[in-house]
Amino acid sequence: MQIVVLDGFAINPGDLSWKGLKKLGECDIYDRTNPDEIFERIKGAEVIITNKVVIDEKLIDRLPVLKYIGVTATGYNVVDVQAASRKGIVVTNIPAYSTDSVAQLVFAHILNVTNRVEMHAASVKSGDWAASPDFSYSKSPQMELSGKTLGIIGFGRIGRKVALIGSAFGMNVIFHNRSQISDIPNGMRQKMLNDVFSESDFVSLNCPLTTENNEFVNEQLLTKMKPSAILINTGRGGLINEVDLSLALNTGVIAAACLDVLSTEPPKSDNPMLTARNCFVTPHIAWATLEARQRLMNITIENLNAYILGELQNVVK
Repeated sequence: MQIVVLDGFAINPGDLSWKGLKKLGECDIYDRTNPDEIFERIKGAEVIITNKVVIDEKLIDRLPVLKYIGVTATGYNVVDVQAASRKGIVVTNIPAYSTDSVAQLVFAHILNVTNRVEMHAASVKSGDWAASPDFSYSKSPQMELSGKTLGIIGFGRIGRKVALIGSAFGMNVIFHNRSQISDIPNGMRQKMLNDVFSESDFVSLNCPLTTENNEFVNEQLLTKMKPSAILINTGRGGLINEVDLSLALNTGVIAAACLDVLSTEPPKSDNPMLTARNCFVTPHIAWATLEARQRLMNITIENLNAYILGELQNVVK
């Protein structure tokens, strides 16, 4: 079986092993693949493993021996699933491998904004504390999370984990979900979208990107937020209208934004999020802890092995 990994570097920059995958067939593993290199690399493949390399209908129609596409992510919009289905090609994804890691980064961003630990540590290292006449000083307002309202958009696995962590900090948790939730944890409340944005001190976007919610965080919704509110996005960059958010930040409509995802990745140098006031951007790292990537690798291998054994799992419908 010929297996081609098109963009393996993000998953495994060298600290994991491909040994398990290599046991399942002859492997060609590429760190990255440019669009003009895709066909030549996969034209004889029975199995394609992809993270962000797009496998569209035009490409699928040129691959007569292709039998399986493994997406090394939860989202599978990089594959034309309908075209694959028409050709009898199995498509799998990796659900729920990074729940804890993503929720952790939500709070890494929240704590960065509320305490600015790195900025204060740098200040001490530069000599500011040694030169201070006082035993304590702060270079930014310090905020306590207990008693603040955390609003969550999307109450799936990650949203629930964020909610539990927020509750552990003593925060009041409210959330919006596109369907009614029946098993709401004690003390948490499901609300309408506008209410979550208007009542929250922190709003965390943890929903998938769909055609219906593309850029739903726009000027109209942002103006409903408190001037002291902070927006966090570890979902998808396309959930936010970035021009509207930059204007909201630069004019003080909201206090800050913490973003791990942008509309285009890597961003263009003129992306307004890169220069907006109080906008803290990380390079899509929420999923990328060692532990989460190891789970991703393990499930990638398990998915393909299950296919070989005729016991399909994590098949995209």
